Amino acid sequence: MNKAMLLFLFPLIVVSAQTSEIASNEQQINKVHQELNDKLNSTQKAIIHLTDTYEDEYPNGQQYLKQAAGFKDQIQQTTSQDLTGLRDDINAFQKTALTENPLVNRQPVLFVVRDQYLNDHHSTATMFQTGEINTSSFRGGSALKSIDFRTGRITTWLELNDGIVRDLEVHFDGQRVLFSMRKSIEDDYHIYEMDMESQQIKQLTDGGGLSDIDPIYLPNDDIVFVSTREPKFCQCNRHIMGNLFRMGPQGDNIHQIGRNTLFEGHPSLLPDGRILYDRWEYVDKHFGPAFGLWTTYPDGTNHVVYYGNNAWSPGGIMDARSIPDTSMLIATLGSCHDRPWGAIGIIDREVGMDGNEPVVHSWPDDLSSLITNNTGYGKGKQRNHPHGGQIDNFTRLEQKYEDPFPLSDTYFLCSRTIEGERTGIFLLDRFGNEICLYEEQQGCFDPMPLKPSDRPTYIPSRVDYSKDTGLLYVADVYTGGGMEQVERGVVKTLRVIEAPVKRFWTQTNWNLDATQAPAMNFNCTNNKRILGDVPVENDGSAYLEVPADTFIYFQLLDQNGMMVQTMRSGTIVRPGELQGCIGCHDDRQAAPKFSGDLQALQRKPSNIEHWYGEPRDFNYLTEVQPVFDRYCVKCHDYDKKAGEALNLSGDLGLAFNTSYLELRNKSALRWYRDQPSDKKLLVKAVDDGPAEVLPPYAWGSHRSRLVDVIQSGHQNLEIDQESMARIITWIDLNAPYYGSYASVYPDNVFGRSPLTNDQIDELRELTGVMVGDISTELEGSQCNFTRPEHSPCLIGLSPANYQRALEIIREGKMALQQKPRMDMPGAQMLECDVVTLEKYESRKREEDKAKKNLQLLELQ
Repeated sequence: MNKAMLLFLFPLIVVSAQTSEIASNEQQINKVHQELNDKLNSTQKAIIHLTDTYEDEYPNGQQYLKQAAGFKDQIQQTTSQDLTGLRDDINAFQKTALTENPLVNRQPVLFVVRDQYLNDHHSTATMFQTGEINTSSFRGGSALKSIDFRTGRITTWLELNDGIVRDLEVHFDGQRVLFSMRKSIEDDYHIYEMDMESQQIKQLTDGGGLSDIDPIYLPNDDIVFVSTREPKFCQCNRHIMGNLFRMGPQGDNIHQIGRNTLFEGHPSLLPDGRILYDRWEYVDKHFGPAFGLWTTYPDGTNHVVYYGNNAWSPGGIMDARSIPDTSMLIATLGSCHDRPWGAIGIIDREVGMDGNEPVVHSWPDDLSSLITNNTGYGKGKQRNHPHGGQIDNFTRLEQKYEDPFPLSDTYFLCSRTIEGERTGIFLLDRFGNEICLYEEQQGCFDPMPLKPSDRPTYIPSRVDYSKDTGLLYVADVYTGGGMEQVERGVVKTLRVIEAPVKRFWTQTNWNLDATQAPAMNFNCTNNKRILGDVPVENDGSAYLEVPADTFIYFQLLDQNGMMVQTMRSGTIVRPGELQGCIGCHDDRQAAPKFSGDLQALQRKPSNIEHWYGEPRDFNYLTEVQPVFDRYCVKCHDYDKKAGEALNLSGDLGLAFNTSYLELRNKSALRWYRDQPSDKKLLVKAVDDGPAEVLPPYAWGSHRSRLVDVIQSGHQNLEIDQESMARIITWIDLNAPYYGSYASVYPDNVFGRSPLTNDQIDELRELTGVMVGDISTELEGSQCNFTRPEHSPCLIGLSPANYQRALEIIREGKMALQQKPRMDMPGAQMLECDVVTLEKYESRKREEDKAKKNLQLLELQ
């Protein structure tokens, strides 16, 4: 292009650029105009509602409507240079008009000032209890304050330089406030009560090495709170867990009313007197989606799921409260691995119990991309990694919400981020307005009006502490959970299984789908204890007596003792309680469709028939391996042809034994994918299982390749009934390995290896193999402590390296002989674990005294 042509085109280029810039500016101006008009529209809707609802208490409504109309006229006449100033004016107007809401300014609003909790492994990890793995994450500096929005007056009721005050709850009379307080990192959280008139503070609970949080008043002035008084730990990591406890108004007669194996938190009262709480629990189910809302009566009877226990996301549903004059509630919708914040949603349980549809309103307003319904495990949709994926969807939100408090069915207080992690007190409404009412440099949490409220219905206790059992019935096992498709008469027995709590942890871990510390199983985190079986009648009913306050679940078995359906959750029955259910995974929204003449109820309750001996922790090496030793190892062993296809020897490895790893790697289990009826579909189980309720025969012994082979008469094999039952039962328990979370080698690899870290490092150097790494261990242990010469890591070594490596592995064998591991006969717990158990037993004795006192009070 020549110079003359450039000179000709240059004015055209400049004009084109100027035209483009003008169009862009106009688009930007139009966008801001639309934003400001939308804000004024939502503000006008709220003003009209306030004027119509609270005419006498909201006298300036008409004036505000005129101002809003004036602002709309200004918007159309405003150029880009003046938009910033106009936006500021509209924001100030909106805050003034909506802060005059009588629900906001009738009384002071109480709140907590503190920093957001430091991030940890889970949204429940906020206690940072002394002596625990995350104690150092505690950050002090907090205050209890109130603000009067009519006058702007701020009152400081309590200030802590090194401590934290949290979890406020105002008494029904509006004159007292419960809270939890930790005065410094050397202290732990305890429950306190403040008389707001005298400002006198009374400590209600105490004790070292425990945390008491989340207190609420009951209608009779008793107090329910969350505590770590029964020491138990997260099964997929190392963090202390809490349960629901109850005590008298003066902190007397403290006793436990929740026995879930993981966390129970943030209780609140429903109008009918039940306790609504959030609960993290899992039995044979991936840990991420198992954090929903539950209810219980104040005495701990009738724990039932309320919402969100069978979907992948939200990964945490917290802080739920009933919305006045409705059947709905409001809650924080969050993630598994995050702080206890996320979005806020209004949940209508009449619409459903999982997924997106029951969330009828939310902040932000569209959560459809974040909330998932049942995913259809394995149907080509995204699989979930425990540290990401759907269970952590809500971490993507730019603004985070928490601590919702309903002022009415239309207006709500909450805590919301302003910038970074700093939060302020916000007023939300169902017209689309979000107003920052107040902020401080740290952050503001737990906003709630300091005023009287109605007492919900009082529900008297139904617990009989003179008994140590309760009664449970099932109306019809063929109802719910897909059981309608199972031919009646197939189910012969109901099995009762305990999912024991985790009382010990190790620094080292086996980290496959979750952080098992120590290693427990190939992938699932639970251990199991079979309590036994009871008969199922011809009409599908069952009636049984069960041990009280024991976290149990149930399986339906056919005539061969094989699992047809299982309950992948848990429940408890309190002393003297009679608890019943409609059927298997019964519909909580449906009314019972049975009469009182169930066959099982025409007789005394069944006593549980034990499974081949007294109940004990199920341990693979002692329960299942003897079957393989008796029937299989003569062919399926090292240096034998059948052993190359499947080695069923019991030789001990770094964490597990040979047969266990072989079976887990070669489809002893098959989880449901698309075709539950296709028994030949081979699918390796790679986690605890999907979120949703699975159909009958979805997994377990009916889908096991191992069971198929044995039942086909492999090599004319004739196996006795008990031996077959042991294999079937192991698979139906989700193929556990260890029976105990205790460890005799807590500082070594996987929390189980007899080899020290120095020995492992030397082996790696000698062999060139990543011995003690999960990547190599999954395909079969690199060390064999039963027959060291069969250790895979020795293959191909020079003579010198071979001899030294073999010597190290033999040292591991000798260590196991001198100090048997917890999977071996003769294992003894370490003294530190014995002390932990004694701590639990000591607190249990204290609780037993409280129960006796409660029993005497009932008699009076």
